[in-house]
Amino acid sequence: MKLDNRVALVTGAAKGMGRDICLTLAREGADLALA
Repeated sequence: MKLDNRVALVTGAAKGMGRDICLTLAREGADLALA
């Protein structure tokens, strides 16, 4: 799944599942907004 030119808002991004989600989204090309 390519997420180029998409923005993802992820809450709880510091550890655990939120961190893993951020890493996956970034790997797929999304820009991230972390909270």
